[in-house]
Amino acid sequence: MTKKHTQAQRGFFGRSLAAVGLAGDGGFAETLRTVVYAVLIALGIRTFAFEPFNIPSESMLPNLLVGDYLFVSKFAYGYSRYSLPFSLPLFDGRILASQPDRGDVVVFKLPRDNATDYIKRIIGLPGDRIQVTNGQVILNGTPVPRKQIEDFTYRDPGGNMRRIPQYVETLPGGVSYRVLDAYPRSMSDNTDVYVVPDGHYFAMGDNRDNSVDSRVPSDRGVGYVPFDNLVGEAEVLFFSVNGSGSVFEPWTWPTAIRWNRLLTLVD
Repeated sequence: MTKKHTQAQRGFFGRSLAAVGLAGDGGFAETLRTVVYAVLIALGIRTFAFEPFNIPSESMLPNLLVGDYLFVSKFAYGYSRYSLPFSLPLFDGRILASQPDRGDVVVFKLPRDNATDYIKRIIGLPGDRIQVTNGQVILNGTPVPRKQIEDFTYRDPGGNMRRIPQYVETLPGGVSYRVLDAYPRSMSDNTDVYVVPDGHYFAMGDNRDNSVDSRVPSDRGVGYVPFDNLVGEAEVLFFSVNGSGSVFEPWTWPTAIRWNRLLTLVD
């Protein structure tokens, strides 16, 4: 069995604003001013409001697909150094802090290097006890309900059609989402009990047998996610391509775009 993580990659849409300036009556100085203003506006939006990322791997299937582009809300949980460009260490902790809820899909800095962007779903809050038994999440001693639905079908990177058992999982509080369990009784389906430390969260990929997440210790996986490492909450898909084209090649869009995924909320 091959495991993958979902490393959320930064998008580049905001950077195109830097090319807006055109020569006019003001000549070069006016163009330069326009470029500087555009860069500052784009940087401000990416730092304090929304930052684009794209999905390069399968660990959040079936809800996020390879080739999805999404906006992450930077203000959802307040701001830490990881909200800033290059993670500049201008302050400690978080300002305007707000705690994530169970079920939120979040982008965070991998605790092992505090640099790589990952995207997962928050399953456990500080103090929670979590275990996976026969593929079912046990939260504070109570099994999290899951109901099997129709198999998820998709074409993998090798061009093969695959069918994977699919479930709807419902957390306390009523948040529901789809998860995949490709290999029943795998090592990922049976774990020890995890106790989430204060100031940390337990995050899992929706593709449960194809995700390196908080079930894997931080020295070789994710481990518990510190609150300060949260970058933001994944909010909305604004673009999606199926692999036959590129976001930077508009002539491929008619056949490459997954039109039904544009401007949809992240479940």
